[in-house]
Amino acid sequence: MFGTPIAYNYAIQGTMDKEITQEVSAQNRKKTIFVVIISVAVLVMAVWLLRTTLKSTVKRSEITTAAVKTGNIENTINATGEVLPEFEEILTSPISASIKSVSLDEGSKVQAGQSILTLDKTSAQNDFDKQKFQLESKRDEIQKLKLDLNKSFFDIQSNNDIKQLHISDLADAVENAKRLFAAGGGTRESIEQAQLNLKVAQLEKKQIENEIKNKQQTMQIEIKEAELAADVMQSDLNVLQHKLDLANIVATRAGVVTYVDKNIGANIKEGESLARIADLSSFKVQGSISDNSLDQLHAGTPVIVLINDIQLRGHVTNVSPSIQNSIISFDIQLDDRSNKALRPNMKVDVYLVTAAHTHVMMVNNGAAFKGANTQDIFVVNGNKAVKRTVHIGLSNFDDVEIKDGVKPGDVVVTSDMSAFKNSSEVTIEE
Repeated sequence: MFGTPIAYNYAIQGTMDKEITQEVSAQNRKKTIFVVIISVAVLVMAVWLLRTTLKSTVKRSEITTAAVKTGNIENTINATGEVLPEFEEILTSPISASIKSVSLDEGSKVQAGQSILTLDKTSAQNDFDKQKFQLESKRDEIQKLKLDLNKSFFDIQSNNDIKQLHISDLADAVENAKRLFAAGGGTRESIEQAQLNLKVAQLEKKQIENEIKNKQQTMQIEIKEAELAADVMQSDLNVLQHKLDLANIVATRAGVVTYVDKNIGANIKEGESLARIADLSSFKVQGSISDNSLDQLHAGTPVIVLINDIQLRGHVTNVSPSIQNSIISFDIQLDDRSNKALRPNMKVDVYLVTAAHTHVMMVNNGAAFKGANTQDIFVVNGNKAVKRTVHIGLSNFDDVEIKDGVKPGDVVVTSDMSAFKNSSEVTIEE
């Protein structure tokens, strides 16, 4: 009876102890988590401070530098090009023939009018002779046609003249019949018969006259058609004669033979290439660029062609209307088309000038400049290179415009400094 309250008190006490223990454990876990978070944050901050305050070093021999200067700069985009002779003539076969002989080899200098190769034109000559004979036959046919038509016209005209005489006789017969009837010696039927004969003769004469008119028109049409056919034959003959005259392949101007077909005896079809002659005293450049730059490419665009260390100026003269494999072709006319550095089929670097600024700060282009409008660079100050944020303007293969953050005379590190992107200052060791 007295033991029950005591047991009850022990139960309550045990429950309270358990709840207190769980609360203390939870608080301890929260403290541990908080301490871990603070420790990690302190560690990250320490690493960041260490990296930002740590003075990195680089050897002077491992970097390149350039002084900031003032001047004019052009913005360019890269393209490729091939040097070609400004004038190159392709000589083709005027006829289907075979190569008879070759007078000059590739690389030979040639003068205007000098023979390069000769074609065997026997077959074409036979065709010419055949067509010439056919034309002469056609001329003879035309002459015969004129004679026949003239004779036919003369016969019809003669019949018309005879019919006119017959009409005159019939008219006299009508008058005689009328006089005879008036004298009482004839009949009215005789008069009517004479008048009928006259009318029939007059109709026959009109028929002959109409036949004469038709014959004249027919003669003119037939002769005109025959003459037109003869003119066509004459034109074809003249063309073939011209082709035969061109069968001896000769140069039209002085130059150098860059190609010649030396396969003597080979059958050549009309229009096939036989030789090429180039004037190696004057050159042009054929450029190629990605179609992504189409909006910046047009006739008249200034161009810089780079051959080793030689820069040649020029401009775009023509842009191809077609795009092949995402590439656009264009022609460049050089200001100095006879420069000694130019060679046929030479591959060159081409730079299209898209903009220009004058009297600006700039420095030699290098790996330090990544193309962004805003970027960090390092400026040399004694034995240190200090990071500065600058704004970039125009750029080309030589120079980069720097709008701010430096002044003329400052020395800028132009080599790649990405390894020190987290450093505000780099020590330069000798």
